[in-house]
Amino acid sequence: MKRIIITILYVLGLFYSIMGCSTQEQDTGNSLVIYCPHPLEFINPLVEDFKVQNPGVNVDIIAAGVGELLKRVESEKDNPLGDILWGGSLNTVKPKVDLFENYTSTNEENISAEYKNVEGAITRFTTIPSVLMVNTNLAGNIKIEGYADLLNPALKGKIACADPSASSSSFEHLVNMLFAMGNGNPERGWDYVQRLCANLDGKLLSGSSAVYKGVADGEYTVGLTFEEGGANYVVAGSPVKLVYMKEGVVFKPDGIYIIKNAKNMENAKKFVDYATSYEAQKTINERLNRRSVRNDLPPSDILLSVDKINVINDNEALVEANKQNWLNKFKDIYTGI
Repeated sequence: MKRIIITILYVLGLFYSIMGCSTQEQDTGNSLVIYCPHPLEFINPLVEDFKVQNPGVNVDIIAAGVGELLKRVESEKDNPLGDILWGGSLNTVKPKVDLFENYTSTNEENISAEYKNVEGAITRFTTIPSVLMVNTNLAGNIKIEGYADLLNPALKGKIACADPSASSSSFEHLVNMLFAMGNGNPERGWDYVQRLCANLDGKLLSGSSAVYKGVADGEYTVGLTFEEGGANYVVAGSPVKLVYMKEGVVFKPDGIYIIKNAKNMENAKKFVDYATSYEAQKTINERLNRRSVRNDLPPSDILLSVDKINVINDNEALVEANKQNWLNKFKDIYTGI
């Protein structure tokens, strides 16, 4: 009798062990974990469409700032809990490119030449200019046409700016102002940064969303943000407008990156292919207030035409080589005021 009980328990244990493994494999195979700094208004329509096209795939979104998400990817590199980092400018992610898997999307031939994946692990997804977002009710007669206008004493303590070490859009603004106010030489732009930090009056926000929400909600008169973050409020009818800095605007692509050794690798590749597909990029272009990187879509009807913007370029290699030094210098200036 004892032998029969042991045998039954062994068989039951084996059965549950097999079932457990099967369930675990099924969960893993039909899951996708995305680390993402984008606003939910941008994320949700695309994720829902992806799920319609890939029924059965369970998508989990972990939302946070790019700086925090990159730290998470790095800390989990021996056991990745995420599959994709969806968002983050190239200037922010490139120094950590070894954390990501080489993959070329099935849509690469339709990506514009300047946005090709030449590194292997960096798929360009959208292209985004830095902008100023102005609350028109609060600004009144205060002229805000570019960076120089942010030094107006009337704006002291009324400027929303995120910590560039935590927010990729804020770091892009730091790069933009260094090149714009330094007339192409970023070292000459630091005097402006010092004066701007003084006018922030000790207010530095924790992430990108705090900037555009703060301006839209009337906490701040003007914010340093990215185009889509402000454009959503313009389209919704909020009392805000976008200003493309007269001193010059840098456009930088936003990326989508597969985390190295991701547990759901095939689903991660499917999502990269989806995000760069004609239909997804058409949605981005026409409904979600971002600029496509594909060469077979017309310009957005919503966003200001590029030919009406003073577009300038940074030096990508110089930015990459100096990123940490510039972040340290900004911190020293801000804390020293």
